[in-house]
Amino acid sequence: MKKENYYTKRNIQDIDKTNELLDFLPPFCQDYFLGIETRTSCQTRLKYAYDLRIFFDFLCKKKYRKKEVTDLTLEDLEGVTNNDIELFLSYLSHYRFNDKELSCDERAKARKLSAVRAMFKYFFNKGLIEVDNSAKVQTPKQHEKEIIRLEAEEVSRLLDVAESGNGLSRHASGYHNKTKIRDTAILTLFLGTGIRISELVGLDNDSFDFSNNSFIVTRKGGNKAILYFSDEVRYALQEYIAEKSNDEKIPESETAFFLSMQYKRINVRSVEILVKKYSRMVTPLKKITPHKLRSTYGTRLYNETGDIYIVADVLGHKDVNTTKKHYAAITEDNRKKVADAVKLRSSDDENGR
Repeated sequence: MKKENYYTKRNIQDIDKTNELLDFLPPFCQDYFLGIETRTSCQTRLKYAYDLRIFFDFLCKKKYRKKEVTDLTLEDLEGVTNNDIELFLSYLSHYRFNDKELSCDERAKARKLSAVRAMFKYFFNKGLIEVDNSAKVQTPKQHEKEIIRLEAEEVSRLLDVAESGNGLSRHASGYHNKTKIRDTAILTLFLGTGIRISELVGLDNDSFDFSNNSFIVTRKGGNKAILYFSDEVRYALQEYIAEKSNDEKIPESETAFFLSMQYKRINVRSVEILVKKYSRMVTPLKKITPHKLRSTYGTRLYNETGDIYIVADVLGHKDVNTTKKHYAAITEDNRKKVADAVKLRSSDDENGR
């Protein structure tokens, strides 16, 4: 049987969804998505399609009120002013789409503006519209979010909880006995290598080479990279492999490394749920996600090496500024160290009281 290719399957699904969305977009969008196909990923085009559908829905509600989205033309697109696009960004603060009340924060607005700009730029460069008014619109100012990550002691407790199940409800404990080795391996791999959740669920049985503690991942854009892991990670992975080798219910044709309880490749949502389940028992005030585990690894790696370029390479960042922004920030440990640095009273004042 032909080996399942997770990424090929995912790309096909994204292409199918994008083609479905094209039926709800203006006809000229067909040419646009065909034109950007060779320089964008399937996931990027799908996100653009979702965002542009909301943009054109806005235009028909607020500017071209007598038209349906599928009736819009390039002449209508050319008639969109920078003020219209600014109104669109304001509209995104609270809007209705498909009978749902929705809202966008600064980052979501910036992403949608990026999708709109890319489309305008494409048709402007092709000479199909004479003006690109989207270029006149400033990106919404984004306030920096505090970087949330686990401290060293929290990392240790998280892995302990995954192994023991202490604190889980009776119902959850029943499932935990079946998944604890797998869950511990997943958390250990996140925390020990900093891989993305999409990279983790895409791992196959033959992705690993235990002779030199390495494995191969498919990065954003489809590029492959070889990463290395510690003996601590190796132990957790081999524990899971040993458990799988004794499970006769696993289909011989299944090539995925991490499996669900249905003996299929585990999906992104299931991984998100298990991370949330264990982390809220350890640190309920922090909203920990798989990406926060990645941040935890990145920060600890930077603190250990002091080399931002190594961190960027290991994490698969194309721009080192992204790495600097997220992982070279002041950590909680540093804040604690300087807590007593500023004295409010001199020792003489204290002794004289």
